[in-house]
Amino acid sequence: MDKWQKSDWRAKPRVQMPDYTDSSKLEAVEAQLAKYPPLVFAGEARSLKAKLAAAARGEAFLLQGGDCAESFAEFGADTIRDTFQVMLQMAMVLTYGAKVPVVKVGRMAGQFAKPRSAPTETVDGVELPSYRGDIINGFDFTPEARIPDPNRMLQAYTQAAASLNLLRAFSKGGYADVHRVHAWTLGFTQGEEAAKYRAMANSIQDALDFIRAAGMSGESNPDLQTVDFYTSHEALLLEYEEAMCRIDSTTGVPVAGSGHLIWIGDRTRQPDGAHVEFCRGVQNPIGLKCGPTLTSDDLKVLIEKLNPENEEGRLTLIARFGAGKVADNLPRLIETVQELGANVLWTCDPMHGNTIKSASGYKTRPFENVLSEVQEFFATTRAHGAIPGGVHFEMTGKDVTECTGGVRAVTDEDLSDRYHTACDPRLNASQSLELAFLVAEELAGPRNTDQAATA
Repeated sequence: MDKWQKSDWRAKPRVQMPDYTDSSKLEAVEAQLAKYPPLVFAGEARSLKAKLAAAARGEAFLLQGGDCAESFAEFGADTIRDTFQVMLQMAMVLTYGAKVPVVKVGRMAGQFAKPRSAPTETVDGVELPSYRGDIINGFDFTPEARIPDPNRMLQAYTQAAASLNLLRAFSKGGYADVHRVHAWTLGFTQGEEAAKYRAMANSIQDALDFIRAAGMSGESNPDLQTVDFYTSHEALLLEYEEAMCRIDSTTGVPVAGSGHLIWIGDRTRQPDGAHVEFCRGVQNPIGLKCGPTLTSDDLKVLIEKLNPENEEGRLTLIARFGAGKVADNLPRLIETVQELGANVLWTCDPMHGNTIKSASGYKTRPFENVLSEVQEFFATTRAHGAIPGGVHFEMTGKDVTECTGGVRAVTDEDLSDRYHTACDPRLNASQSLELAFLVAEELAGPRNTDQAATA
């Protein structure tokens, strides 16, 4: 790679970023952040990269999930714990279906900025700048709240550091014990509406009983009590990303110190743009959102820029087309990757292409559409010789009512009950776990078919 500096993005076209009015205040915040310790370390990023390489080969499976946009107001231990808990439950179910390790990556401890479809929004005839996430401006619909404030980056750093501290404690302190995690899952399958998932849950229980009977308890095998848990976010606010960028002392290569995996959004993936320029220079795993407007030519350029050494585990392509549109768009991108001989991990984001406005006026995502896109993704990748290596969900561990459907049957009329998101609608805990059961069936399906054919 040619000589790269972490500030090179400043000479490139920038989109979806704020214009700060007080440059001296911005510079002071950037200088302060640059003195702070990194939130993650290069060795952790390399470890995740190796796991993602395994997922690209079909030897692991990526589960990436969490908030659409983390909130300063709702920050707390319970929020972190609840999302971490449901992700562990999902991972256990997916592990059973895939028969391979599940790589757990949270949209947490850094997912504070959001791209928007319009620079302004109008309420009751009043037009104000759009809310772009708590790291940039405030959610309240007032002129003062919507002014971009650099000091919000300092609060985002503090919240991210505290979140990571608790996540590491949960991951290594015994909270992630497999028997505890499955006990939570059994509670979900006790209801009549979830009875269809009870057989798989009981099979998992049988496997755990065998492990215990064989003398492989958590006390004798610490691996059953701990997990590796990584963080990710969209690298949207590049002033923050540059300030958090560090040089890895062991390799001399730059690393994004803001999160283990950073991704480039569908609105910011211009091949000659600022976001691609920044991300190409750090050694972290990089995600790239691939929507319907991504051309094969642009994908070629992006792959060559973001992974010039064709390193395994470096580049994750996150397909997000919408239910019914996968077969129209994904095959040409798969063919492009195959023509290049590129090492990539294919994953599915079934959330962003399935957002609709409900009859009651709320932005929502129907559960059946989310599931349909996942199923189409599995079918299309397999039909074209690619490996479906992961899923990417906007979700929360809380009992919100933001997406319709699922076994608990959230209806359009229910949306107003607990619609708490600051931006996009999220799957709640029940919907997330149900989706894990259904994805596990997809993962197990071809294997069962093959076994039946040879029996």
